[in-house]
Amino acid sequence: MKIRQVMRTAAIIWFKTDLRLHDHEPIAKALQTTKGSVVPVYCFDPRHFRKTHYFGFPRSSPQKTRFLVESVKDLRESFQKLGSDLTVRVGNPEDVIPKLIDELSQENISVEGVYSHQEVCDEELIVEKRLVQRLKTKNIPLKTYWGGQTMHHIDDLPFEPKGKGSEVLNIFTRFRHSIEGSDHDVRKPFNAPSKKDLTPLQLKFDRGSIPTIRELIKLGGDDNLSHWISHAKKFNYDFETCKKLDIDKNQVPKTKFVPMYFPGGETKALQRMNYYIWDSNLIQTYKDTRNGLLGMDYSSKWSPWLALGCISARLIYHEIRRYEEQKIANQSTAHLIFELLWRDYFRYLMIKYGNQIFHLEGLAKYQGTNKIKKWHVDRDYFQKWCDGLTGLTFVDANMLEINTTGFMSNRGRQNVASFLTKDLSIDWRMGAEFFESILLDYDTCSNYGNWLYVAGVGTDPREDRYFNVIKQAMMYDPKHEYVRYWVPKFDSVDYPKPIVTVKYHVTPKQADSGGPKPKPIRIRGGRGKPRIQNAYNMR
Repeated sequence: MKIRQVMRTAAIIWFKTDLRLHDHEPIAKALQTTKGSVVPVYCFDPRHFRKTHYFGFPRSSPQKTRFLVESVKDLRESFQKLGSDLTVRVGNPEDVIPKLIDELSQENISVEGVYSHQEVCDEELIVEKRLVQRLKTKNIPLKTYWGGQTMHHIDDLPFEPKGKGSEVLNIFTRFRHSIEGSDHDVRKPFNAPSKKDLTPLQLKFDRGSIPTIRELIKLGGDDNLSHWISHAKKFNYDFETCKKLDIDKNQVPKTKFVPMYFPGGETKALQRMNYYIWDSNLIQTYKDTRNGLLGMDYSSKWSPWLALGCISARLIYHEIRRYEEQKIANQSTAHLIFELLWRDYFRYLMIKYGNQIFHLEGLAKYQGTNKIKKWHVDRDYFQKWCDGLTGLTFVDANMLEINTTGFMSNRGRQNVASFLTKDLSIDWRMGAEFFESILLDYDTCSNYGNWLYVAGVGTDPREDRYFNVIKQAMMYDPKHEYVRYWVPKFDSVDYPKPIVTVKYHVTPKQADSGGPKPKPIRIRGGRGKPRIQNAYNMR
């Protein structure tokens, strides 16, 4: 007599940009529903390694890819410590997850639901829609929950992002006042599961190996790989990334640079949070140091881990509040929460305006402006901007830093973006897509929201906001320490001439301060003929 095997019930937890165990509602709900029987899964989606939408830049640099690989590896190790494991696949989630359900069925496991965090951007929503359609044929629901990225829960907002009261999103200050005036506080984060919370499933199918950086980059084509190998050599990547690209470090020019190294994963994210808040007390002086340019400690540096969801904004919020209760509450602790609120703002702005955020005209027509901006696609000037060869040393230093490390300070980002869009009038989307390609902390909502803002086609109430890169350099790098670090030959006669005129009038007080003096220099003005301009030559 044939013995009929009993079907077991389990839930699939689909990880995306929420690579952590703590504060993860899909994990909590799945464990509650299935009494601990879960199958965590992460899909390396090939589309994330192809080309950007408008200008076809390779979409994920080796630095960015390394950080992702390390974060997935750390998540897998965390599950293994709990007696479980992370299933890893390369492929489109809408294809991989239904196939995984069939594999589980072969092992007498019935999937009662797929659990994940809600998305807000069009590409991700399309993937969700396709998966829902595939799951319908199996009578399995996709259960999504808010909270993967924001500090404030969408259900606690005093307005509807796409409905009543959403006009507060047209200006950040209105949004902030609306949040601060509401009755809702930031929700408490969910606890990470413990070993006793999970019921291990003895599965026979292959859990999958984590692909290498080379394998992932090649998903975008062989030309993608050759591009990034050339880039790594040109900008002197860190040893670990070169090793994982199979580049002999001897082929990389030796320099004095010691790039900042961000290791991926929840474990390192929590260590960084504890270091910045509790171990060093650096949080006490954040507002005074946040405009720094060199080193790891002038700011929190949490953004790469926040972007991949290795750490929760809610957890950080409550940790800061705990620090304020136990040690000190000051302008610095408040300002870090203020910066987290900007991340919320851009995500809710994406819900309101959708794909309009990616259009050339941005949100200008919704802001009541009739001014039409003229944009250019100048590949030559744009490439000089990308490579840090504009001749404006403060711009060049920042661009060399981002190429080498995948990171740039907030002050630097504002300056290089303003220079590209206001001084060169180059299509702001080219800059946004370059950042998408190379930033460790790339987050669609924050990246495009900030570029719109600086370009003057977003929600900045000051449409003509302008960062004069010479004035900014004098203010934030008065002794040229940052420029000298990244551009050692900045004062050489062979250094490139500036590609555009940047005017800055030095006051008598500044002229007598003992700093570098203005002198006439020959500058090529945008698309005009060369002319002499009394600009502040930072070389």
